[in-house]
Amino acid sequence: MTEQAGGPSFRLAIAPGVTPAKWVGVWRTRLADVPLELVQVDVLDRGAVVTDRTVDAGLLRLPLGREGLSVIPLYTEIPVVVVPKDHVVAAFDEVSSEELADEVFLHPLDDLLEWETLPGTPAQERPATTAAAIELVAAGVGVVVVPQSVARLHHRKDLTYRLVSDGPQSRIGFVWPEDETTELVEEFIGIVRGRTANSSRGRAAQQDASKASGDQQPKPRTKAQEKAAAARRETDRKAAAARKAGTRGGKLTGKRLGKRGNR
Repeated sequence: MTEQAGGPSFRLAIAPGVTPAKWVGVWRTRLADVPLELVQVDVLDRGAVVTDRTVDAGLLRLPLGREGLSVIPLYTEIPVVVVPKDHVVAAFDEVSSEELADEVFLHPLDDLLEWETLPGTPAQERPATTAAAIELVAAGVGVVVVPQSVARLHHRKDLTYRLVSDGPQSRIGFVWPEDETTELVEEFIGIVRGRTANSSRGRAAQQDASKASGDQQPKPRTKAQEKAAAARRETDRKAAAARKAGTRGGKLTGKRLGKRGNR
């Protein structure tokens, strides 16, 4: 949890291509008073911003290669090959790695796909970034394989992409410092796991419970109710006094009769 002048906020790192819109929407509905700040990070960051507490947590590509972080794997992405629109591959719905054997394969330095064997013929130099590799594809230098969301991120009118059926998948996970599972981290875990607001163990559930408890408090009585209650108390008081007087009278009579009898 990050403190701001107006109160706590939650800073969330986002890897390229990750689209957290649905989860962000749920957060802003449940915790409208806690700002959620999205921080775009380079794919090669690999959790550094979480480790050094620049952010509270992140939606990052795995693996991270760092210790001291807790990770919940969320989903996997299919790999696609990015090619010019007039490329032969564009005529198919999907291809295999073997069918890319004759292609110049661009392998950017920020690629986290775990290949056992790279397809095609490696380019003479590795592009520094995926964005640079996409530019080279557009120039007709070669092809590149990336997660589908990354291909969409770098969409161009002159390029297209096709599924690589046997390519390595990319995993996305929710990451936070393992020794700092805060209330807000728990809240986000509940959101990504699909918990309802009532079943979540985070802040929203506590607020709902507190509100429900407050709703059960007795309502203040009206003046008419107070007046009626006062009248009932007065009636009860008089009845109690009458009973007490009757009891006292009975005791006195008994004593007097007793004395007369002795005479």
